[in-house]
Amino acid sequence: MPTPETNGSNRTLERAAAILDAVGRSAVSASELARQTGLSASTTHRLALQMVDYGFLRRTDGGAFRLGDRFVRSALENAGLPVLRELRDQTGETAQLWVKRGDERVCLLSADSQHELRAILPIGARLPLPQGSSGRLLAADEETLTELAEVGWIESVGIRTPGLGSISAPVQTEEGIIAAVCLAMPLARVVKSPGQDYGDQVISAALTIADAVDRRRQTL
Repeated sequence: MPTPETNGSNRTLERAAAILDAVGRSAVSASELARQTGLSASTTHRLALQMVDYGFLRRTDGGAFRLGDRFVRSALENAGLPVLRELRDQTGETAQLWVKRGDERVCLLSADSQHELRAILPIGARLPLPQGSSGRLLAADEETLTELAEVGWIESVGIRTPGLGSISAPVQTEEGIIAAVCLAMPLARVVKSPGQDYGDQVISAALTIADAVDRRRQTL
């Protein structure tokens, strides 16, 4: 439980730690978090929502809080890298896994194309939302969700970087979109469009990763 004498940023950190301790391995409501931590309901709810934005917590459909995607990062990495490499080998293009962090997206994994002319960004690269196909997907506004429902992927054609295109599909578990699989390529190698050329492969890769993460979460 947070101590009264702790001030400033240390106090915020102590409160966040107390919330994580209270969540543990089960879904906990905001009111139960407030009871267990001794914080006010408004403070608990505000901090918990901020922790959702940064991946420390996630919300269930019923509004309760669970441990977030940062705590299953190893599952994403373990499941994601071989899938991305297979996708890269199938298509010849750069395959990446992006996650949302606040108002940015971060490249968690990348399997770079072997072509001399290729689209790459280093692991750890950060880009603002909603740039690019992954940025649009992770920002998930109403227009994007409608597009996803129709075709299962989001594409970008020379929007963020002229001459480059990409297609992204959601890594969607039972609790929502936790990441985006992105295939990026020079438009010179695109036949119809990024989505029409590679939609099925990218969707399949995203589903494979999501299944692995769901299996991992069942053990938490």
